[in-house]
Amino acid sequence: MSKNDWAGLLHEAVTVPGVVSAAYHAFHAYSFGNQMLASMECRMRGLPLGPIATFNGWKAKGRFVKRGERAIPLWMPLSYTKKDKDGNDVTHSYFALKPHWFTISQTDGEPYAEPAIPGWDLDKALAAFDYIRIPFELADGNTQGYAVGTAIAINPLARHPEKTCIHEIAHILLDHTIDPNMAPALKEAEAESVAMLVADALGIPGVAESRGYLQSWWGAGNEIPAESAQRIFGAADKILKAGR
Repeated sequence: MSKNDWAGLLHEAVTVPGVVSAAYHAFHAYSFGNQMLASMECRMRGLPLGPIATFNGWKAKGRFVKRGERAIPLWMPLSYTKKDKDGNDVTHSYFALKPHWFTISQTDGEPYAEPAIPGWDLDKALAAFDYIRIPFELADGNTQGYAVGTAIAINPLARHPEKTCIHEIAHILLDHTIDPNMAPALKEAEAESVAMLVADALGIPGVAESRGYLQSWWGAGNEIPAESAQRIFGAADKILKAGR
């Protein structure tokens, strides 16, 4: 699997139990995509999962990178400016892999105590997005929840209400509620992928059901495009940060 393969990283997250949780606990200060990328790189090299920092970052912590150690590449947001047809400067953004990080196992020096993983609260995330809860008014008892505009309704009988709420947040973040062109099945796969990633990272119930649904969806011959996978990781990252 290529390091540039967003869809491949998502497929691994969905199909390999424990990968997401381990990556989040080791690399929670980084974006979701980079958590998965760092986890994959460590497994490929036989490095234990643990805190990562740049060469100078470890130096500032009183540690030094061992001679001969190779840096781990992560995605970095970059930009460049190019003139348009009218001569105006237009800034273009993109992501590129840059090898600047090392795990603690690649360093020596002063003892290092990793900061605690920040807590997470669903209501705090909803408030950060300015989303509101509304009463569930559908007669269909099989519907776990739904989103309308920036409002979310959860079935009082939902089996996993917290994960369901994350699913509906994802629908809004991914513009599913206002996009008439995306196929409904892909919308559901995107939102459920986000819900699974966040729930798996935080230990919220319902991960097994999400994993089963997504594996069945893939097994039926469907695919999540790389662009969708990148959007999924981005939405999961926003939800995690919003609830801290």
